[in-house]
Amino acid sequence: MKTELDHLAELAGQGRISRRDFLGRTAALGVSAALATTLAGKAFAQTPVKGGILKAGLQGGESTNSLDPALNLSQVTYSFGKQWGEYLVRLMPDNSLTNMIAEEIGASKDAKTWTIKVRDGIEFHNGKTVAAEDIAATIERHADEKSKSGALGILKNIKGVKASGKEVIVTLGDADADFPYLMADYHLVIQPNGGKDNPNAGISAGPYKVTVNQPGVRHGGERFANYWQGDKLGHADQIEIVVINDATARLAALQGGQVHMINRVEPKVVDLVKRIPGVTIENVSGKGYYPFNMFCDTAPFDNNDLRMALKLAMDRDELLEKILRGYGSVGNDFPINEAYPLFSTDIEQRKFDPEKAAALYKKSGHSGSILLRTSDVAFPGAVDAAQLYQQSAAKAGIKIEIKREPGDGYWSEVWNKQPFSLSYWGGRATQDQMYSTGYVSTADWNDTRFKRPEFDKMLFAARGELDQAKRKAIYHDMAVLMRDEGGLIVPFFNQFIDAAASNKISGFAKSPIGEMMDGYALGECWLNA
Repeated sequence: MKTELDHLAELAGQGRISRRDFLGRTAALGVSAALATTLAGKAFAQTPVKGGILKAGLQGGESTNSLDPALNLSQVTYSFGKQWGEYLVRLMPDNSLTNMIAEEIGASKDAKTWTIKVRDGIEFHNGKTVAAEDIAATIERHADEKSKSGALGILKNIKGVKASGKEVIVTLGDADADFPYLMADYHLVIQPNGGKDNPNAGISAGPYKVTVNQPGVRHGGERFANYWQGDKLGHADQIEIVVINDATARLAALQGGQVHMINRVEPKVVDLVKRIPGVTIENVSGKGYYPFNMFCDTAPFDNNDLRMALKLAMDRDELLEKILRGYGSVGNDFPINEAYPLFSTDIEQRKFDPEKAAALYKKSGHSGSILLRTSDVAFPGAVDAAQLYQQSAAKAGIKIEIKREPGDGYWSEVWNKQPFSLSYWGGRATQDQMYSTGYVSTADWNDTRFKRPEFDKMLFAARGELDQAKRKAIYHDMAVLMRDEGGLIVPFFNQFIDAAASNKISGFAKSPIGEMMDGYALGECWLNA
């Protein structure tokens, strides 16, 4: 039987038999329907099929969402942006870069001047050919000090941008060997005239054209006929994202066939989902983490004794076990883990210490409760995580008051606006990019208000340091400074846990960069014939 199955799999991989014939012939061999479906999924995985409507049910959409990529905050706009948007480069699962609109990116010897050569023949959805001027304008818009772009923090080093023929020349203030990685940031969608005219138009050069935009409800697109990589992405005729912020409803939609894939499966139900016929759990470790954010410039969190007391009052092992069910790893109050190449393994792991926490809490002089805001949309199990933290903090004599916020508006009204709240970060390509996005003093997304000139100086020094050993040493010192004096509590780094209807779709490939194949799932997967 094995020989015959291998032969059928080979025929399927070569596109010489249909899925229906494959299932019929495996049934004739006595293979169960469930096993046959699994084998078919693998056999046809390398043969993309065009057509149909591919749907995802995603958490992370709000009525306040915009198509302006500069304002992308959560999972829905992130994933939808990867469908209609196109970038200069793309970060791959192995942390390498693939050129997209940029045909080449080269640097001067001092790594301060970078030249981007624009690929010929790429078309915007409005019919205009992508030109160097569009790329220069895109970078200028996101780097503008008045911009609200989530990429502003990583672009602060840019001192000049100009288009010259088919090239864009970017001048930096300080050397930066990682500059090409910055261009993979998901906010930097290349738009006509950089989006300066109408950033919310949803026009770029991605595999799908925007046809539906109902923030907080649904988003949709149709295949762009002139997409420059139509053989690699954009297999479905249409794509649709349905915003389903409730975890139970999201899973029910997948099980009931309303959608083909979902994000953010709660760890506590993973084992149950694995038993659903035709559904596969797609989990992978990466750089994402679920933090508790304290504003370092807002009372009572402007007292480092209090901040340290709150860090020591957290039982990280319990949280990892009961919230993530082991689908993650313990955090150490800075945003870097072993997934980053220059991670330091010799930094002491912070442990739960209620006695020391109590002493520091008393030393801080604070009394009364501390308000912590959370929501179901912060991360899977966020409300339960807050309650467990409340219990461990009580052992140190610290009273945590929990306020459960509604999901709609959490990212616009709570995150980065309230002084103590739960959140999530997906990580970034490099340590420099992670720190520059969320922790340098001038970053718009500095959601702990950690503003330390000495930290900034170390970041800039590491950016221009080409000796990797010296660079690693600087990152070590930055991590220790943030761990001991910052406003970030990182209980754990999470796995991304998606689920897909493997009996209906193919092409799903896990990515440690982010959930939903780093947002590309709708563009790279296809419906089985």
